[in-house]
Amino acid sequence: MRDMPPSHPFDDDKLKEECGVFGVVGVADAANFVALGMHALQHRGQEAGGIVVHDPEHGFNSARRFGYVRDNFTSHSVMKTLPGPIGIGHVRYSTAGSKGATAIRDVQPFFGEFSMGGAAIAHNGNITNADALRRDLIERGSIFQSSSDSECIIHLMARSMQRNIPERMKDALRSVEGAFSVVAMTRTKLIGVRDPLGVRPLVLGKLGDGWALSSETCALDIVGAEFIREIEPGEMVVITENGVDSYHPFEKKPSRFCIFEHVYFSRPDSILGGRSVYETRRQIGVELARENPVEADLICPVPDSGTPAAIGYSQESGIPYAMGIIRNQYMGRTFIEPSEQIRNMGVRLKLNVNRALIRGKRVVLVDDSVVRGTTSRKIKEMILDAGAKEVHFRIASPPTQWPCFYGVDTPEREKLLAANMTEDEMCEYLGVDSLKFISLDGLYRAVGVAEGRDAKAPKYCDACFSGEYPVRPADMLAKGFALKTVAE
Repeated sequence: MRDMPPSHPFDDDKLKEECGVFGVVGVADAANFVALGMHALQHRGQEAGGIVVHDPEHGFNSARRFGYVRDNFTSHSVMKTLPGPIGIGHVRYSTAGSKGATAIRDVQPFFGEFSMGGAAIAHNGNITNADALRRDLIERGSIFQSSSDSECIIHLMARSMQRNIPERMKDALRSVEGAFSVVAMTRTKLIGVRDPLGVRPLVLGKLGDGWALSSETCALDIVGAEFIREIEPGEMVVITENGVDSYHPFEKKPSRFCIFEHVYFSRPDSILGGRSVYETRRQIGVELARENPVEADLICPVPDSGTPAAIGYSQESGIPYAMGIIRNQYMGRTFIEPSEQIRNMGVRLKLNVNRALIRGKRVVLVDDSVVRGTTSRKIKEMILDAGAKEVHFRIASPPTQWPCFYGVDTPEREKLLAANMTEDEMCEYLGVDSLKFISLDGLYRAVGVAEGRDAKAPKYCDACFSGEYPVRPADMLAKGFALKTVAE
């Protein structure tokens, strides 16, 4: 077991991306394509990564490593151990299992040997009834190797009486509650599945004579694949060299895609639901400016996630856009484990203020979210230290008041600033001249729902903002988590 420092050792004030999955079939040296795809999805998980491949001569082979894709899956010595025309990969940020001290056995993809041959799975999302499933499986004789909720799927497949692996996977996933986008493989088949609500993304691409499955379209771009379509909520695709077969093994439900994918998680050069993520984020800034105008001299993004919204806010308000904060691009895992003295420098190791630009100005800072508020306070202090006349915060998402149980690492509700303070109290706590969030209706308009949010049938999962969970979080309720009351 090896401890990994967090991506930014002093900054746990962002919601952490869930995971990324990628797979290819029908190409020479599939592992090279999978590694490139994982590299493009690195923003979805920086803790660890793994690849499983199959080759007719050498069978199944795998490699799992801690850290970045670029540091592990670019060496010839590793890649030559991964031959074959089919493979899947996974980049991990731990949302279930041991956090901060991940064991290598927790790193996906997971592999199982069945009576009809081996299969490997990589899972993005979170299973909300994993504790109950795990207890039941252990009582029936299953022996778990990891602390990950995703391993339940392999054990459920092993217990299924179906005749082939795709049928066993359907069987297994019908027992699973929560969010799952799964990429799996057998010796000859690449399989992709989305949960009935389609909470997490999954897309299909054409790669020469072969095919690719990916969490995001940006990873198709990096390998030169043509984006074909999104896998539909509740759909399973089984892909061989002969083509794509589609099945719908679950009861049909209205989709509830994660709206935070639009706000923060996905890369701005990806396409979600037929919409450019960058354009959606720019439009969030436009809506934010309409809802919450302010007299100011400069609009500055908190890099990098606040940038498109800041551009939209500037365009709509007519206030000049400027890079008032500069990000150190080389801040990452290569940095030494910080001493207490360095840790106390806070965000200055990652962000620095463009003093000449800021001095004497009324500055609007645009950020994607406020979670605990610790980073926002430090940034505000840096801006004031640089001589800003006023500091206003505009936030490109509604207040984050509830934890996510569908594959996003969020703090407990007691640690979410917006769950414990009003907007005015948050403004006072952060010590800024004003603080305003986009409304939930404004966010829905920005993602293309012109009429705003339909309270009776929302088109997205927005539980982190609304407290309305589309899938009952059974495990958390068993541990005493309290759902939203009518009064709230």
